[in-house]
Amino acid sequence: QVQLVESGGGLVQAGDSLRLSCVISGRIFSGTAIGWFRQVPGKDRDLLAAIRWSGGGTYYADSVKGRFTISRDNAKNTVLLQMNVLRPEDTAVYYCAATNSLQADNRRVYDYWGQGTQVTVSS
Repeated sequence: QVQLVESGGGLVQAGDSLRLSCVISGRIFSGTAIGWFRQVPGKDRDLLAAIRWSGGGTYYADSVKGRFTISRDNAKNTVLLQMNVLRPEDTAVYYCAATNSLQADNRRVYDYWGQGTQVTVSS
């Protein structure tokens, strides 16, 4: 079992930055990947970025490349999502999730989820 707790969401203005944190506990393996997702009402959760726990290999969705950065702090069991130049369309509930699958860029392979944190970007 893996437990994940997100924090760092809030209300910001367009153009601002925000950093989300995901604290992970439980059984984490070197092959575990942590992904950040977001969801708006009525739509599926979109995978934004992912990072492998060991080695640090990353994946980014085209929609966030160049604006969002995923990183990890293994000593603190934390994965961060730095979000820059936020836009109103970035408004969503943001989730972190974990998978032991090799296909960390596949949103369907994530098994463990946090409770989500709301990000609202005003224009």
